[in-house]
Amino acid sequence: MHLSEIWVYPIKSLGGIRLRESLVEERGLKYDRRWVIVDEKGTFLTQRTNAQMALLDVAITNEGLVISHRYDPVNQMLIPFLREDDEDLEVKIWDDIITARTVSTLADEWLSERLGKAVRIVEMTPDTHRKMGSVYAETDRTVSFADDFPFLLISQASLDDLNGRLSQSVEMKRFRPNFVVSGTAPFEEDLWKNITIGNTRFEVAKPCERCVMVNIDPNTGIKSPETLKALMGYRKEGKDIFFGQNVIGLETGIVREGDVISQSLTI
Repeated sequence: MHLSEIWVYPIKSLGGIRLRESLVEERGLKYDRRWVIVDEKGTFLTQRTNAQMALLDVAITNEGLVISHRYDPVNQMLIPFLREDDEDLEVKIWDDIITARTVSTLADEWLSERLGKAVRIVEMTPDTHRKMGSVYAETDRTVSFADDFPFLLISQASLDDLNGRLSQSVEMKRFRPNFVVSGTAPFEEDLWKNITIGNTRFEVAKPCERCVMVNIDPNTGIKSPETLKALMGYRKEGKDIFFGQNVIGLETGIVREGDVISQSLTI
């Protein structure tokens, strides 16, 4: 059993980047969901309401993040690590209201044009303290602009099982995991409590609730109901549909593709 893929999504709901290795930090992998696009009221945007965000790709360079549109890759915009703009802005991520930092007026204009509405891009600063959701909200554990937890893990076998129930296979990136695991049985990750990836320890906290975003093809931005409908048929518990596991890092470290994963089963 090993770590077969590592993914980060620097800007929430935009394209992901596959890495060979990554630094594990308390609030998530380095760069993962440290930026978010917000509307004029400071409320975050996602593919749930703007599926075209799936067509905005992101790359990491020495100077910053580079955003491009899938159908116009030459026209790019730099999101500099050294901010050109430096204004504090209150933003709303679900029920959390936190202070983030504006980045670039030029980037705001570029994104507004492509998304068809006035938006701004903001960055989570090192001193921003957003508490983790669920039962962990009472602790001091923090998270980035991710929905609830710092990491998401899915096994390749679970995706293979789902694809066996679909008329057309879907790719793993539709589910936006950080860690893809190979060498397991389908949904074996549901039984895990504590795992070690390489030399870094993690707690498997709870199943990941899925929403309409899994119906969006990340290559085209086109919605189709089949994926969520198939999951509903065999992965629904109560009102929720689960696919993948939310994970918490118990220490900092480095994870690499190919790392061996050891785990403890629940009793």
